[in-house]
Amino acid sequence: MITLSQLQPQLQTFWTDATQIWLAGGWAMIAIAVVAMVLFAVGMHIYLRLKTRNVGYVKESTWRTWIDKPDERYGLIGEHLDFVSGITTLEGMTQAFDELRTKEITPYKRDLRVMRICVSAAPLLGLLGTVTGMLNTFGALASGSGADATIDLVAGGISEALITTETGLVIAIPGLFFQYHLSHMIERYQAFLAHMETACMQRLYRKLSSKTETRPAA
Repeated sequence: MITLSQLQPQLQTFWTDATQIWLAGGWAMIAIAVVAMVLFAVGMHIYLRLKTRNVGYVKESTWRTWIDKPDERYGLIGEHLDFVSGITTLEGMTQAFDELRTKEITPYKRDLRVMRICVSAAPLLGLLGTVTGMLNTFGALASGSGADATIDLVAGGISEALITTETGLVIAIPGLFFQYHLSHMIERYQAFLAHMETACMQRLYRKLSSKTETRPAA
């Protein structure tokens, strides 16, 4: 079994190499790091909140019976049914579910837009670092300060250009797939709310229809 003391030299070497690469990327790496932290922090916030909204813990046949049995309700689905219970008109039911969707779905979509901006910004910042690195390279070639000094400056400029481009793509590509996964989770939650609305509307419609049929004629 590998111990921490055995891994420590490898971790130290990895940290040293990562620091050198980071410093070689120039100032654009700071902006890319900020974008990366915002991207994955917002993404994890959405993911953890959606995991607490897991609606698969109750079978559909069970929560359908909760529509007429409020005493048996519990959990998130029970809270949703409590929110729309007591409504006696189809228009009111539609409005209640619109409010529920606004309350539940809108914050996720807002945070998802932030993720989209970060996914788009990361490669653009990498491209900006590439341009800066190439300008430094051309500036070194134009200075003609000496063979070794010029080569060092050119190598530094090329390193900055390539590192920032690679880092921007490394942040954007996983962020894109993460964003897609979260979008799919949000769509499933939204589909569940629509399915619940249909079930509640059907039950209310049958209830209103039965009252109309049993009403005595004038």
